[in-house]
Amino acid sequence: MLTIRAALDELATAQKSAKGVSLYSRYINRPFGRVLAAIAYRAGLSPNQVTLVSAAVTCAAVALIATVAPSPGLAVGVFAAAVLGFALDSADGQVARLTGRGSLAGEWLDHVIDCAKLLAIHAALLVSFYRFFHLSHAASLLIPICFQFVAVVMFFGGILTEQLKRRRPSAAASAPPSTMRAIALLPADYGVFCVSLLFLADQDAFFWVYVCLLVANALLLGALLVKWFRELAVA
Repeated sequence: MLTIRAALDELATAQKSAKGVSLYSRYINRPFGRVLAAIAYRAGLSPNQVTLVSAAVTCAAVALIATVAPSPGLAVGVFAAAVLGFALDSADGQVARLTGRGSLAGEWLDHVIDCAKLLAIHAALLVSFYRFFHLSHAASLLIPICFQFVAVVMFFGGILTEQLKRRRPSAAASAPPSTMRAIALLPADYGVFCVSLLFLADQDAFFWVYVCLLVANALLLGALLVKWFRELAVA
């Protein structure tokens, strides 16, 4: 079995393409996930076990949001759990590449849990809004529902587009990762959403940060849907 240092070196040469990935995932989440993957490898965890640990940690963040009133302590706890869960979500695939134990069942499990995560965390925020926030209008409760809709459609659309593209013959050479695109994708990165949870220390600040993220994601979703459709419509 490789040492943690050797596993890190091995993983550094076995990373997925940075194309279509935001700066947060490229420079923060994947490197953090690489460290966790090396630790999980040394602990003898399988990729699916890492996926389940990721789900458990994220569930802790969801439970805290739904049951505890916003405060500085809650903000730090939820942020830590959400960021760790996201990094572990990156680590499972890296463990699979390191050990050669990747499988279709593992990929399915990862995607199902990712979708459940998006549904659950916005549902938890809806509960938090209803129980703890001093909202000026009841219609504000629609905001987490709209964000949930946008996030799930974007996730499903991206996954489905990727799967359908695999049916086509390989293209000759793809363009290198774009830094501008990586910046533009930041609002849709789950890691950036995790960082926004630090604003739970202040109800009003979080509410408006959440609304701004929703608007940015909705605009980005519209652009991505057009892009994906045009790419798949090409004969």
